[in-house]
Amino acid sequence: MANVSTNLMSALLNNESIDEVFRSELENAVNEVLSTELTAFLNYEKYDYSGRNSGDSRNGFYDRTYQSRFGTLNLKIPRDREGLFKQHTIPSYQRNSNELETTIIQLYKKGITTREISDLIEKMYGHYYTPQTVSNITKAVQDQVERFHNRPISDKYVAVYCDATYLNVRRDSVAKEALHVILGITVEGNKEVLDYALYPSESASNYQEMLLSLKNRGLEQVLLFITDGLNGIRNACLEVFPNAKHQACWTHLCRNVMKYVRAKDKSTVMNELKRVYNAASPAEAEAILYDFMVKYSKIYPKAVAVLEDLTSLFEFFEFPAVIRRSIYTTNLIENLNKNLKRGTKRKEQFPNEDSLERYVCSFYCDYNQTMDRRVHKGFKECRSELEAMFM
Repeated sequence: MANVSTNLMSALLNNESIDEVFRSELENAVNEVLSTELTAFLNYEKYDYSGRNSGDSRNGFYDRTYQSRFGTLNLKIPRDREGLFKQHTIPSYQRNSNELETTIIQLYKKGITTREISDLIEKMYGHYYTPQTVSNITKAVQDQVERFHNRPISDKYVAVYCDATYLNVRRDSVAKEALHVILGITVEGNKEVLDYALYPSESASNYQEMLLSLKNRGLEQVLLFITDGLNGIRNACLEVFPNAKHQACWTHLCRNVMKYVRAKDKSTVMNELKRVYNAASPAEAEAILYDFMVKYSKIYPKAVAVLEDLTSLFEFFEFPAVIRRSIYTTNLIENLNKNLKRGTKRKEQFPNEDSLERYVCSFYCDYNQTMDRRVHKGFKECRSELEAMFM
């Protein structure tokens, strides 16, 4: 310990890297442990007389390098003459520390390319990893992406939300592309991202394609789809699952209404709209909406026109009251995607689609793992009622 302190002090005084001090000491320590392992295996000290004619003996060593956070360790792995000794200090065939491997995988999950990681590791740890070596280490992440898109899912979901968020991706040039996301809530109340897919722009046909894929992966019944006002989205959902219902997002409806309302009236109009979707029954909601439309039809005809199609306004009333607040808007999936985008702010763009896939998959896998242990508010209280709604 005194020697370490002396070397460390000397490095600091001479403005030298202290990593070399730690690397050297770690190298000596690991080699000492390896030697001790063999001694324990043979059950006698080196040059000890009791080792003579014992049936096995030391047989030199072979060299091996190992990448630690402080640099390359040059190790001498001891051997016995009978070839029976197996050291346990350094895992077989592993030439880098778990910490470093974890760092590489985490960087890869964040959408950083193998070449960028290779350069970063050299700067951070002082030794070079080829892009191919990094690629080999991160193969598990690529496998995770493939498993995510092909995994079996539940056959029944109470609610399924569809929404898209835009992310910058480089192809021949950089442009925003629409990441389509589908989120479901099971009858037990567990939230799960069912799938995601990248398209140049958002369209109902893209969601229909994704829903057909989910059907092939085991999805049979959906009670309610919740979406924004994307053109054709209702028909796209119901063509794949004709027995489902569709709820238009009230948050988006209100935003669209507010676009045609003067600033001085916004607060009043918004409070009156809230009375519609907070009503106790669909009949009460329709009555309040009728009064609203009569009141504002001459003042704000364009605002009223937003609400004229009643097809998907009140489907959420057919579900237990304790979960209605969760199913009359797409806020749940929008908040999820906001958190996704918050994490991408450190990257101005994804260098390619694979990079985006890794980042997004990692984010949604972590989300699913967390939500698998949580029951969404209200679902526990009405589980039996929800189960009865399935055919």
